[in-house]
Amino acid sequence: MTKPKDFIFKLSALLILAAAISYIFNPAVAAYIMAIGVLGFAGVTFTTPYPGKSLRGKRLFSIQIFGIAFMAISTYLMFVQKNEWVISMLVAAFLLLYTTLMLSKEYKKEKDENK
Repeated sequence: MTKPKDFIFKLSALLILAAAISYIFNPAVAAYIMAIGVLGFAGVTFTTPYPGKSLRGKRLFSIQIFGIAFMAISTYLMFVQKNEWVISMLVAAFLLLYTTLMLSKEYKKEKDENK
């Protein structure tokens, strides 16, 4: 990733975390913070597809897209002030954590095989 994308990615992740914490105090503001964070996170993810050629890597990237969809669902649930947003966010966090770890492994394995 390039420097501006890294910055946007990290800032978006921090905004998502801040929204989750601030929902306790002010749900209306937290929903807007969450929306901005998810938009930034999704934008960086969509513009940085899996660079390798393996089918497994491409499938993992597709799973990552589902994780972002769950974050978008969480944002909607925050706007309508339903507490089920937590469940959707946990699913998103699990999917994104898994795919992030496995994508880096898969890309490294693919690079090692092509040497």
